[in-house]
Amino acid sequence: MSTTFTFGEMLSARSVIGSTLAELGESHENLWVLTPDIGATLVEFREKYPDRFIDVGLAEQACVGIAAGLAYDGNLPVVSGMLPFLSMRALEQIRTDVSYPNLPVKIIGTHGGLVGNGGSTHYAVEDLTLLGALTNMTVTSIGDPLMVGDILRQSMDMPGPIYIRLAAGKADAVLYQPGEHDIRIGKGIVARDGADVTLFTHGTTVLQALNAADVLADEGHSVRVIDMFTIKPIDAELVLRCASETDGRFVVLEDHLAYGGLATRIADVLADNGTALNAFERLGIPQVYAGFGDDEELREKHGYGPSATLAALRRAVAK
Repeated sequence: MSTTFTFGEMLSARSVIGSTLAELGESHENLWVLTPDIGATLVEFREKYPDRFIDVGLAEQACVGIAAGLAYDGNLPVVSGMLPFLSMRALEQIRTDVSYPNLPVKIIGTHGGLVGNGGSTHYAVEDLTLLGALTNMTVTSIGDPLMVGDILRQSMDMPGPIYIRLAAGKADAVLYQPGEHDIRIGKGIVARDGADVTLFTHGTTVLQALNAADVLADEGHSVRVIDMFTIKPIDAELVLRCASETDGRFVVLEDHLAYGGLATRIADVLADNGTALNAFERLGIPQVYAGFGDDEELREKHGYGPSATLAALRRAVAK
């Protein structure tokens, strides 16, 4: 998809989903798109390929089951909806109908993390733990709306399933210039280089991490920001390289439960390789149901907002 968007501009990830799927539908005649009554962003595909579009209504389990059946018949199904319900209500179907037979079903959706002000029933904050536990499942969390197209295109050639996590998808900041980074599933992005500490993040908190690095730069500290948009399989080589090159200082920031997401996967890489750090801080949602409110307010309330990020970085570089 051609674009003239630049860093900092706002773009709807939902519109990127719709236009990309419509484009891919032409080159992939076996591409099907399914939704559990969340089809407003899929109008382009529905109008171009009505015979390959299915809206099952509010029935996430059925949606995943139909997608699995289509995949068994040699098709490439994409399920698009709200992730709080796809990741939990349909978890058994994703595990048994999709992951177990390793089918090329793509599960993509919005409302990952504390976005939308819908309360705890409408937050996907355990999803990276749940989907990451499934054998054969690739798990991603996308912050830049332009990356959605890249990941969807790459997923067409994947033999197994993929989970693509987005924020609300209505007005997301463009983080990177087109072509600025080599975006590949399974590899992290060095969004900003630095030598004093590495700040790992993904999805909705990448912009917050970049802003924090700017503040630390004004204080004389060099922060490396890693957009680890693939949570599973994690880029272990990059994790270990950062441990060596940034003096063993890590801070992990994510809009997810603090345990079970990216920080846990990074800790596993370090432990499995016997790598010790001088500093390791994880910033995320503690073991609480987050409640209602603007997502930025909730981040501050629960200790992983901008001020908490700056404090953690300052503690890390002091060690």
